Amino acid sequence: MEMETVKLSHIVKTYTPELYTFLTRTELNSEIVLVNGMQSLDQEDVIEIVQFSINENRKDAFLQ
Repeated sequence: MEMETVKLSHIVKTYTPELYTFLTRTELNSEIVLVNGMQSLDQEDVIEIVQFSINENRKDAFLQ
């Protein structure tokens, strides 16, 4: 297994650039750990990662 840590911005720019402008700077700077590296991602995986990142950042906003 090739673990890789990348910023969400890199994943989005590579796979779904149309979503880039909809994400906040905080979301784009989120570090994502990929168990099998970026080459194993498909568009469905990317959408799931983006959704999770948005939910995590919104949850943090509600807690403050």
